[in-house]
Amino acid sequence: MKSSLARSGMIRPGATLGVLGGGQLGLFFVLSARRMGYRTLVLDPDPASPAMVAADRSIVSPYDSEDSLRDLSDSCAAITTEFENVPARSLEFLSDRGRVRPSSTSVGTCQDRILEKTFLSSHGFPTTPFALVSREILPSQDEIRGLIPGILKTAREGYDGKGQWPIRNYEELASLVSRSATPFVLEKRLDLAREFSLLIARGNEGKTVLYPVAENHHEAGILHISSVPADITFDLERQIREIGESIARTLDYTGVLAVEYFLDTSGNLFVNELAPRPHNSGHYTLDACVASQFDQQVRALCGLPLASSRLLSPCAMGNLLGHLWSGTELPDFSSILAEPQAKLTLYGKNFPRPGRKMGHFTVLGSSAQEAAATVRSLLTGLSVKDSLSSLLEP
Repeated sequence: MKSSLARSGMIRPGATLGVLGGGQLGLFFVLSARRMGYRTLVLDPDPASPAMVAADRSIVSPYDSEDSLRDLSDSCAAITTEFENVPARSLEFLSDRGRVRPSSTSVGTCQDRILEKTFLSSHGFPTTPFALVSREILPSQDEIRGLIPGILKTAREGYDGKGQWPIRNYEELASLVSRSATPFVLEKRLDLAREFSLLIARGNEGKTVLYPVAENHHEAGILHISSVPADITFDLERQIREIGESIARTLDYTGVLAVEYFLDTSGNLFVNELAPRPHNSGHYTLDACVASQFDQQVRALCGLPLASSRLLSPCAMGNLLGHLWSGTELPDFSSILAEPQAKLTLYGKNFPRPGRKMGHFTVLGSSAQEAAATVRSLLTGLSVKDSLSSLLEP
């Protein structure tokens, strides 16, 4: 085994870093790593993935190919992932051969809603009331009476509103579950007031750096706008930060972790989901912070001191989704480019479709509210024939 694959110690610039996944999160990791002097290698099944354009080398392969994983581990000093749905066995294989951050255990917990909810509730973190259901184990109507109306979510691979169904009565639940071999989590539908996310960077020795709390607004289950810093009380901010730090510590996490929160109309805070990677709501860090979430991902992977997460300006970020495109033709971004406080970023994806994240833009402002208003105005000004919600309706 190469000495560069040591599991501890600092990995210096000049070494090669590997990333599983070639989407936009992998792209930004590669760009941060290259800027800091590292070489990069991306493994992804899609030869047209955005990160492969910027990487020094790429491996086009399924994530479960042992030959490709062996090539990746032999070529890299350390390996990370850009998304949580990499097969757990692949991460375990890589972990046996060298440094992988975050750990396969952390990713395995976060990639399965059953494991994630069980972890959170067993350690006393506030979660939405839930039950585990499947075709083999369907609780009685009396046992889950308090969870309906609710949301039924697949245990694995659901994101951006996918793999989720509103449940209005027990008959709907029984019908959906009986038709699938997939296990589910049934969550009580909350009267939501607001949604937040917190980015946490945690190093090898447990040192933690927190970014400002972001407030998130969704459309059709997909993040639409994030504004930073969230307009919240000191006590609520402290609660969000303390819960997030405690989750990262309990997971013994190394890397960048995103924690999503719900606040209901009664003022109760709940942990919604964990993302063991940089997060869409944290893209503002590329333009408005001393160090981006991707800089921290490189630093945590390589055992370097974490950088400052200081916010340089209040801001808001708007997602650019595939329904804005006409075929493969780019939308007219003139209004965004004409806004002096806006920064446009496109991901270089070839095939737009409704709900697919194609890019984003960040607007700086004197306040998060002012920046968010500008983002909304610019998004409204883009020519769209149909709303995202109507295009994603089953």
